Amino acid sequence: MIFGYFYIIKINHRKTMKNLFIFPVSKVVFTIMCSVFYLTVSAQEPVEKPVEPPKPPSEFWKHVQFGGGLGVGVGSGYTDITVAPSAIYNFNQYVALGVGAQYTYVEQKQFYSSHLYGGSIIGLFAPIEEIQLSVEVEQLRVNYDLAATSESRDFWNTGVFLGGGYRSGNATIGVRYNVLFNKNDNVYGDAFMPFIRVYF
Repeated sequence: MIFGYFYIIKINHRKTMKNLFIFPVSKVVFTIMCSVFYLTVSAQEPVEKPVEPPKPPSEFWKHVQFGGGLGVGVGSGYTDITVAPSAIYNFNQYVALGVGAQYTYVEQKQFYSSHLYGGSIIGLFAPIEEIQLSVEVEQLRVNYDLAATSESRDFWNTGVFLGGGYRSGNATIGVRYNVLFNKNDNVYGDAFMPFIRVYF
């Protein structure tokens, strides 16, 4: 009687465990199949990307002006040709900063000839619309040949120019003074130099 009781419990216990084991496994398999089906259907649907608003155009180039100077001087046996492109950035209506390049050929027949090339940095200040003040640092390589003695010189020349001029529209006419002028260098004939600047 006791043996049969335990036997019945054992059989019932096995059936119960079997039923408990089958139920969770079936539920897990069903859940996995549903998930795979959902992911497959979702992957086939087109995903709409959010439309990015157009980027505003850069304001930098609206403040940039290009220009410079082109000079030709011809006299009795004297030739002076200068090409000096430059660009400036206007921070506001009063202050601008720019860079430039320069090439100059100067020749005095039977005396000397020279090639000057280099660059410069210029700062402009306009306290009022008609007046323009300037500070310019110039670094030039000078190749200098004396015809009489066949002497050649190659050296760097630094110039610091303080200038002022009258401005009308895009053009400024004025004079600048080379603080570091050295007459013995024979780079410039005078410390004072007239100029015309044009920027567009």
